[in-house]
Amino acid sequence: MTAASTSIDIHEDSRLEASVGGKVIRRLVIPAALFILVGAIDRTNVGFAAIDMNRALGLSSTQYGFGAGVLFVGYMIAKYPSVLFYEAVGLRRWLATITAAWGVCSCLMAAISNEWQLYALRVAIGFSEGGLSSGLMLYLSMWAPERFRASILAIPIVSISVAQVIGAPLSGLLLDLDQPLGMASWRFMFLIEALPALALALFAWFWFPDRPADARWLTAQEQDWIGRNVAGARPRSGPAERSHDPDRWAVLRSPLGWLCAAIWFCILASNYGIMFWLPQVVKSLSGLTSAQTGLVVALPWAASGIGLILNARHSDRTGERYLHVAIPALLGGCGLLAANLFGAGPAGLVALVIGGACTGCTVAAFWAIPTRLLSPGSMAMGIVVINMTGSLAGASVPPLMGWLREQTGSFTPPTLLLFGIAVLCAALTLIARRIAEKPGPA
Repeated sequence: MTAASTSIDIHEDSRLEASVGGKVIRRLVIPAALFILVGAIDRTNVGFAAIDMNRALGLSSTQYGFGAGVLFVGYMIAKYPSVLFYEAVGLRRWLATITAAWGVCSCLMAAISNEWQLYALRVAIGFSEGGLSSGLMLYLSMWAPERFRASILAIPIVSISVAQVIGAPLSGLLLDLDQPLGMASWRFMFLIEALPALALALFAWFWFPDRPADARWLTAQEQDWIGRNVAGARPRSGPAERSHDPDRWAVLRSPLGWLCAAIWFCILASNYGIMFWLPQVVKSLSGLTSAQTGLVVALPWAASGIGLILNARHSDRTGERYLHVAIPALLGGCGLLAANLFGAGPAGLVALVIGGACTGCTVAAFWAIPTRLLSPGSMAMGIVVINMTGSLAGASVPPLMGWLREQTGSFTPPTLLLFGIAVLCAALTLIARRIAEKPGPA
């Protein structure tokens, strides 16, 4: 092969890569982000409802914290079965089913009358939505070359921050309504914010191809390019054979795999600690209306979304993953601690925005680590294990923060808890970096 033909091949390969990347982002990544966005709103809007709901139902801080976190019990239970369901029936049927299920459960939140109904429905929502992030990560791994992985994964992930930017002001506005349709405003909020999930269930059925070969918007040449350049797109055995594939379980024997799971636990602990408690923190410090509180709460998440994209793009350009998790995690913990020390006022708000931005921007850079290190055969189980470990953070940290708040009457101990978790996250990430850099298998 001559130098000229090699140059032509490289140019053609780059052209195909750019063409496929643009189509995948427009056709799959952005639509997938809508599901993550709506799921995040339905999962976390209880933080706003708590402003009035706790008083109406007579919930203590501990009971509310348990109700917020118990969702992740359902999350953990559903993780692996949901991924098996996805592998058995394909993305389209799986996504339509789970989205309809969590939409119905979210609608029913408008009818709760005691803490036990709250707990039961939160578990049901978690169970219905439990496999969403794992399934979509696995699905997008079929389409994303490693070079662009952090950036492609950043778009669905950033929708979690966008969900708070949209959901916080929307929830605040709905809570300020006076008996809409004769309902308490927090009940009306649950009902209205659940309806998009039902619409997305129908959308999923008609929109998504199960695999690259089914994508009519790809040319045959582009389909062949994905098959040759994206490890997750290469054909594998059927679901029954995959479940008995020894390579599938290799992550359970990998120290680096478990370190990734522990890092993800810390990342989600920080994020969910902020999501479920920030509205009450801002309300208690400022005395703002619910709508004004929503606008203030949206600011850290807007900064988080911007930071997430910038951090992911810089991580892709440099190829460095670990410091793009450790440094923002540590800065995020320091920002939250500073916001608590400064209290209400401009300095506290600036620190809160910085803390939220840094805490949230670790997520996409993190996912570039396990999806690069795990083999295609162990990818599904690795993603499930990491996500299940992360779900433990959602199940444990919000209730613990509620207990600390109730015991001390202050938000300082919960903030110190989040700061400690941020420091641990940074330390574990640097340990993972050192292990990954050693020669031989991790």
